[in-house]
Amino acid sequence: MSLTTYAPTLTACCFAWLLALAAPGCAKEEPAALIDPPVTTPVDTTTLSDGPVDFSAFSDTYADVASADQTSQWAHYNVHDPSYLVDGDFTYSFNTDVAFGHEIRPGIQIRRSLNLVEWEFLGWAFPGLPTQGANFIRRNGGEPFGSLWAPYSMKVGNEYRLYYSLSSAVPRLSVIGLATATSPRGPYRETGLVVTSLDDGTVQTNAIDPTVVVDPSSGAHWMYYGSAWDGIYRLELDPATGLARYNNDKGERVAQRGFTGNTINGNIEGPEIIYHPEFDKYYLFIAYDWLQTKYNVRVGRADRPEGPFYDIAGRNMNEPIDDLPMILAPYRFKSHSGWQGVSHPGVFARDGAFYMGHQGRPGVNSYFMVMHVRQLFWTEDGWPLVSSQRFATETETPVEAAELAGDWELIVFDYRVVPGYAEEQVAADFNDARDIQLGADGTVSGAVTGSWTYEAPWLNLDYENGRARVRVERGRDWENEVATTILFTGLNENHTTLWGKKIP
Repeated sequence: MSLTTYAPTLTACCFAWLLALAAPGCAKEEPAALIDPPVTTPVDTTTLSDGPVDFSAFSDTYADVASADQTSQWAHYNVHDPSYLVDGDFTYSFNTDVAFGHEIRPGIQIRRSLNLVEWEFLGWAFPGLPTQGANFIRRNGGEPFGSLWAPYSMKVGNEYRLYYSLSSAVPRLSVIGLATATSPRGPYRETGLVVTSLDDGTVQTNAIDPTVVVDPSSGAHWMYYGSAWDGIYRLELDPATGLARYNNDKGERVAQRGFTGNTINGNIEGPEIIYHPEFDKYYLFIAYDWLQTKYNVRVGRADRPEGPFYDIAGRNMNEPIDDLPMILAPYRFKSHSGWQGVSHPGVFARDGAFYMGHQGRPGVNSYFMVMHVRQLFWTEDGWPLVSSQRFATETETPVEAAELAGDWELIVFDYRVVPGYAEEQVAADFNDARDIQLGADGTVSGAVTGSWTYEAPWLNLDYENGRARVRVERGRDWENEVATTILFTGLNENHTTLWGKKIP
């Protein structure tokens, strides 16, 4: 068996098993037929406001409001694999059908927010499983799972396009379908199947986890998709329909994982593609490893949407290697159980800034799924950095050098290769915080020793094992419930991520 065609046969089943633990019985639910609802013009009202945020309403766990009869309280809870769409004053989130500890209906959950912190649950995009996708799976010898996964939403002209993922217990028997609407809230109607995958001997990835980018110069639409099997694929779409440009086209691979011997180093899935006009680059964010534990985010970039994509070390992401940088991974600041499963990113721009949304699973109980939204910053040469704390509506104001002196918690991301999937990757491998002090005299002491200099907003750290350049910002200390502190995020000379948080 060649390394590039290694096909794990349990990935889809393992994901369904995990969802079943979070929502017992969901895999047994009979799929509902998709019936086109009548076209209506509802009066749009919202429970959201643009006033101060009540942070006392936020918790890492939420068992008391997790059930289907508490959807008005779901807010940022019960979120997995979010995709984001900015439309007018609202940012919409579409995500996988999940609920902690409860059976939940299929249909793709929809939420929206004014401030990226407080979220309003709106309902589901579909009344059940989409008919075309479910029928494809049944015609090919399978039974669709009772949940839709990993959607992607975009607006083209006046049309809202919602791509969905539907899979089955038959290995790699999956489909990505498309539905459209005239409002982000729906109603959505199926327009066709974009790409499919079968349990056969062909070389292909699993047809789930779509994301799309539009080439601003040519207008071409490119979909990136895939999970396990043969990595991440690129597929050209017809801009007019949103479906594959060429019938039965599966696309071509653009990224894969490394191997230890004949065993893959872990899963690769959940791509997200964006274009950044300032750097004139296309950025491909990818989820690595098992979704409940070691899930982390890698990123590469390209000059063209077709690729090739290169990591920060200049390596082609289509080679059998694990790419750098790892910009988000399980972490644990002090006085907290930590967050794991922090991947499958949704990246979007709003009001001139970039953000990354993803699920987080608290270390105290990794079956809870909480939406995190973090601001993205960029190095001078155009590599993304993820904030060490969730966005909390803070306004960026300059940080003076004198404010940096004091006690800090430092996290230096490390990574341990654990080849395999759920059965092998049982530990989250938290990146734990250590205590350091930045002295007013420019010294660094504590867990690392050295010196620091500051040219706002960049803090330069020279320490015994290397050198780092990190971006300073103001933000909330979520672990200690402190409204405002000073944070940093950046990379060292080995392309390793460093996070910092000043402690009062």
